[in-house]
Amino acid sequence: MEPTSSPESGQESIRSTPVSRMAALAGAGASVGLNYLKYYGKRAVTSGTPESTTAAREALDEANATRIYQTFSQLKGGPLKLAQMLSMDDDLLPAAYASQFAQAQYSAPPLSWPLVRRTIEREFRQPVESLYESFTPQAAHGASIGQVHRARYNSQDVAVKIQYPGVAESLTSDLRVVKPVALQMLGLREADVAHYFREVEARLLEETDYLMELRRSQELAAACAGLAHVRFPAFHPDRCSARVLTMDWVDGQPLDRFADGPATQEERDRIGQALWDFYDYQFHTLLLFHADPHPGNFLVREGDLWVLDFGCTRAISQEFHDRQFALLDPAMLTDDPTFTAALHGLQIILPEDSPETVARILALGRRSVELLARPLQSDQFDFADPAVMKAIYEMGEANRKDKSIRQLRGARGPAESVYVNRAYFGLYSLLHRLRANIHTRR
Repeated sequence: MEPTSSPESGQESIRSTPVSRMAALAGAGASVGLNYLKYYGKRAVTSGTPESTTAAREALDEANATRIYQTFSQLKGGPLKLAQMLSMDDDLLPAAYASQFAQAQYSAPPLSWPLVRRTIEREFRQPVESLYESFTPQAAHGASIGQVHRARYNSQDVAVKIQYPGVAESLTSDLRVVKPVALQMLGLREADVAHYFREVEARLLEETDYLMELRRSQELAAACAGLAHVRFPAFHPDRCSARVLTMDWVDGQPLDRFADGPATQEERDRIGQALWDFYDYQFHTLLLFHADPHPGNFLVREGDLWVLDFGCTRAISQEFHDRQFALLDPAMLTDDPTFTAALHGLQIILPEDSPETVARILALGRRSVELLARPLQSDQFDFADPAVMKAIYEMGEANRKDKSIRQLRGARGPAESVYVNRAYFGLYSLLHRLRANIHTRR
């Protein structure tokens, strides 16, 4: 089998040992530290205007964000996945970091064809030529954990997802080194968010197990088969392994391009309803959900929503479900004792909190619930209305700048909420981008 076209240049190697990856991350950290020293040294000997001080800080963020993202994109794996997760919330990071990290949602520098070939042949102990009828050497899509190539198998087009070498083995050590960088960007204390990092690590380790992804994909596709306008590609298990997945190739429009294009309101509503029904069914019936709702994981084709990637999924217990989703009941806002008890039950309010801290958390909680529950207050909701997402973004920005929030001590909220909140934020963002008017209660 000859390559279907001459391979474009790609990344020829990837640091795959923990020591070499830690050295790269440490080098990025040293560069960031040097930039800070220059910044504070300059401030100590100059007295600029507020405008010049702001400009200097923005330049510092831009230099640091560029250096960090370049390192993350070369290492791929855990560092790049963390960038992708952080970039989903525009208000979580300073603008320079959000702009750089947004690239992680769609693409990463691809690996070269020889390295891809070696990875596949190491998994199946056969030449690529005997595994596929043809194989396109250029990556069709590059992401944080692996990249996708187009191939032919059993006389049909397939997508082959190949995991980057060394990602699984180095993930834990990667996150250990990346954690201080992330904490510095977010202005958080490690003791307060350690349980969240353990949750992220557990989910990322699952993402590196392609056989688990295969099982979850097939289970969820079968369970959601009755949902209108929701479709899933079929897998080819004999061409799947712990590091390689082969599934049907699906042609279609990425969800963001569809949303930003000339689709009619009827088409937008149909796709938006399919997306809402998909998540609603997973959350409330299956207690297992697709936890990576960025646009690159969905395609629109002939009026159907195709779900492409189940690498990141999260199972939740019935007890957690009942506690978490009780907060989205608008009646909570008018029942102070019940609302307070619910926040205690989720460990958002802690026994040692002072009355002033409790009052602060209750105020923040009411504002959050009021916004997130708006789509559930009636049978139908128009996500084209900019008021809700604008209010959510403004709340996020205000919270990010509120030092009193960051001064709250203790690990607050169950770790399971990380991916539930991520999924809901992603769902609302996608529906807003679609400008979809949907039925939220049936």
